[in-house]
This record gives sequence, structure tokens and C-alpha cells, in this order.
Amino acid sequence: MTENRSPYPVRVDAALDAPLSRGLWLVKWLLIVPHIVVLVFLWVAFTVLSVVAFFAILFTGRYPRPLFDFNLGVLRWTWRVQYYAYGALGTDRYPPFTLADVPDYPARLDVPYPEKLSRGLVLVKWWLLAIPHYLVLAVFVGGGIWLGTGGWDDDGAWDSSWGAGGLVGLLVLVAAIVLLFTGRYPRSIYDFVLGMDRWSLRVAAYVGLMTDAYPPFRLDMGGTDPGSVPAGPTAPPPLAPTVAAPAGPVGAGSPPASRWSTGRIVTVVIGAVLLFLSTGLLAAGGGLLWADQTQRDADGYLWSPDAELSTDRYALTSDGFALDTQGAEWVIDDFLGTAQLEVTPLDGGTEVFVGIAPTRDVNAYLGDVGHHEIGDLGPRWDNRRFGPGMMRGFSGGAPDVPPTEIDIWVAEASGTGTQVLDWRPQDGNWTIVVMRADGSAGVDVEARAGATVPGLTWISVGLLVTGGVLALVGAVLVAVAVHRAQHGPPAPGTPAEHLPPPGPQGTGAPDPVLVTGPAPER
Repeated sequence: MTENRSPYPVRVDAALDAPLSRGLWLVKWLLIVPHIVVLVFLWVAFTVLSVVAFFAILFTGRYPRPLFDFNLGVLRWTWRVQYYAYGALGTDRYPPFTLADVPDYPARLDVPYPEKLSRGLVLVKWWLLAIPHYLVLAVFVGGGIWLGTGGWDDDGAWDSSWGAGGLVGLLVLVAAIVLLFTGRYPRSIYDFVLGMDRWSLRVAAYVGLMTDAYPPFRLDMGGTDPGSVPAGPTAPPPLAPTVAAPAGPVGAGSPPASRWSTGRIVTVVIGAVLLFLSTGLLAAGGGLLWADQTQRDADGYLWSPDAELSTDRYALTSDGFALDTQGAEWVIDDFLGTAQLEVTPLDGGTEVFVGIAPTRDVNAYLGDVGHHEIGDLGPRWDNRRFGPGMMRGFSGGAPDVPPTEIDIWVAEASGTGTQVLDWRPQDGNWTIVVMRADGSAGVDVEARAGATVPGLTWISVGLLVTGGVLALVGAVLVAVAVHRAQHGPPAPGTPAEHLPPPGPQGTGAPDPVLVTGPAPER
């Protein structure tokens, strides 16, 4: 008695090659580099076209067919590369560079085109409804489904790997070691890995808005997909009565002719990259313009948030920073402007000193003095409190003379209460120093930095204009490529059996076709 499975429209099939090379997997990471480079750009296009599809579905209930075919092609391409590489290591046949289905390749994927999609589900299914699946896939693939989005790793780099961690990566590694020594791929491991890959690809299609059918919580293991309806050009079920049906979405007849030629793919990728870049420029320009117009104080300064700085040693210093305008004074006058540093002792009765000097002079003055150096405030800035444990410490004793008695400072201020240091930036390497005015240990202050940045208006306008131009060019390129993919001739190399038959009066519209499948229930 077989298990009763409800069909799922996303079909993922694979066939394990036999025999497999024992050692080829050791260099497949190098062999797939060309595919990885191409897929990076294809996934940028996938993301951009998915956003376009999101709004199309929201307003019309339809996924534009050219966009659907392109994104399905990206999923197919990704699955073939992962199956060849470390998502399965199931074949030694090098993946083809194509978005189209390749009937004789060992790894195949198909999603039937949906005539209508829910307008409401499109708002929540890709994030809220998919959360349970994301948790499962975090275990399977060590970071969720690879959809070109990835995540930030501990080193601040973007990680978009699939099959590089989790159970998939671990089991594929085990299978690779067994293959190396025995020449055989353990079938039980293969079936389990394929089940996890299949689960991942179903979720990918769902969150990619390609189906409204919620992915099942089950492992359909093995190479042949046991939990999906036969779709597209995959092998049909046992022969049954033939039923006439109009040509329609994939899975209801012959696959549509591929109209995504190489030129159209390149065009849509370039357009998508330009759109992707434009969003960053527009966001940056808009943010800077907002700050320029709304966040200046009465004197025209833009300020950082307040930060509490504390050390039990004798001084606090900034990390040395360099300024090199190559003598172009207009860069400072027209763009950087004047800088200010405000330092307020937390104990109102303490005399505090703040100064800026060439880094070499500061190093000579504090070389044998115990102090802390403030590095990057970004990821380690916790509640605006920057204590000794979050800074680089230098051991040493007290300074020979207080900071107010040496002549190295290009700008300085000292006394009780808030001290304001004014500085016109100059070329050179500079370090900011905060100490007690008498040079004793223990510094507890609240500080913030500001600058006039007179050129910020032009910088923000320049970013907005550049982003707008890139967005316009990118949108035109994407629109042209999609239009040609929808109305143009099939791409060269499309198999003859995939071409639509001549329609009535030479329109080229497909006539009704015969579909082999189960007979309708009576």
C-alpha cells in the first residue's frame, strides 16, 4: 500500500550518475566559478523581476509570463549547478549555460505557469507564511534558502551560499569521502539529500511568488519526485485515455517556445543591475538630502549622536585618520567645511582637555602613557556607551607633562563644562585626544562630532540624479527585453517540439493539443 500524497506543483527530478568520478568533486569548486559569476547577475535580475512581478500580481492577479519564464529558468540553472556541485554531487556532467529546460540533463525542475494568483497572499507569503519553512531550511542548508538574498556573516561579508552548510553540506561531504575511497555514492544519503534539496526548491518557488500552493512539510526523498504532479516535459504517468485540452500553462500541454535568447537575457540582466544600483544611489541621495535639509542646527552643523566614552587610564584617542586633498583647498571649503567636537565631562567639576594633533606627535607624546584607542564605533557601539572593554588598550604610566603644557595641537580646548573644539580640516594624518586637563587618570565624558559639510546638498542631488538616470535606463532595458521575450520570435536553438504550431489565419497561436494523463473522473 503506497502513501497517499497530495500533489505539489513544483516538480524537482534528478538521476544519479553511475559511475561517478572518485576525485572530480575535489575541483568542482573551481569548475563552477563561471556559473557562479553568471548566477550572481542572474539572481540580481531574478530579484528585480520578482519585485516587478509582485506589483503585477498585486494589481492584476497575474504573473507576467516572460518574467515567470525567466525566473523559472534561473531556478533551473541554479538547481543544475547545485546538483553538479556541492548541493548533491549527483552528476559529473557539466551544467549547460541556459535558462531552458534540458530534457536529458540529470537534474530538472519545472513549475506550471499559474493563470491566476492571489492578490492578498502576495503580501505575506514570501516572508510571514514562509517563516516555518525558513526555520527548517536553516537546519537543512545552514542559512535558509538561497534566493540571491543570503545574509551577513560574522565578518560583515554577504553570504548567499546554498549547500555550503547544514545537513546538506555535511551529508554531501560524507558521501564525497565515501565516493573517494569506494567509488560509490551511498544511496540512502543521496535520497535524503535530494529530499532536502527538493524541499528547498519548493520553498524557493513559493517565496518567489511562482505558486500559491503552500509547500508541504515532508521529505519526498529520492531522485524521482514522488510528491508532485507530472509537469512540463517530464516523463508522463502510465498511459491512460487521451483527453483533448487547449494549450495552456506548462504541464497542460507542450512547453512554450523559449523566447529568452542570449541577447535578451544579457539586456534584462544589465537593466536589472542598473536598477539595483539605482536603488542604493536613490536611497543614499534621499537620506543625505533629508539630513541636509532637516538635521542642521542653528549654526548649520550636522551632528553625530552623543556617545559616552570612558577609560580608567590617562587618555582616550581616536584611531588615526588621513586627509589628502592634494592641495585642493576648494574640496575643504566647498565640501567638507568646518568641523567641531563637543566634549562634556560626566562629572561637572572635572577639567577636561580635547585636542587634535598630527598622529606622529600624538604617538610620541603618549608612547609610554597608558591610554585607550577608540576604533570603529559601528558594530560594537552598544547603547552609546563605549567602555574600556570595547577599545584597544595600551599599557603605560602617567604623562610627563599635562596636555595643556605641550605645543603639538592644531586645535584644542580645555576647562570645566562642555568644551568645543573648532577645526578647519587640513591635509595630513590626524588623531584626536581627550584627557583630564591635569593629566591624571580616569576620563569619563560624553562626546559628539559635527561638521558643516556645505557641499552636502550638491552631493545628495548628484546621487539622486545619477540614481534616477540609472533607474530610467535600467527600466527601459528591462521593458525592452521583456517585451521582446513576450512578442518576439522564439530563441535560437529552441527544440522543434517546443515550437507552437501554426494557428488559424497564420497568427501563430497554438491549436488545441492532446494531453496524456489520467482520465477525468466520472
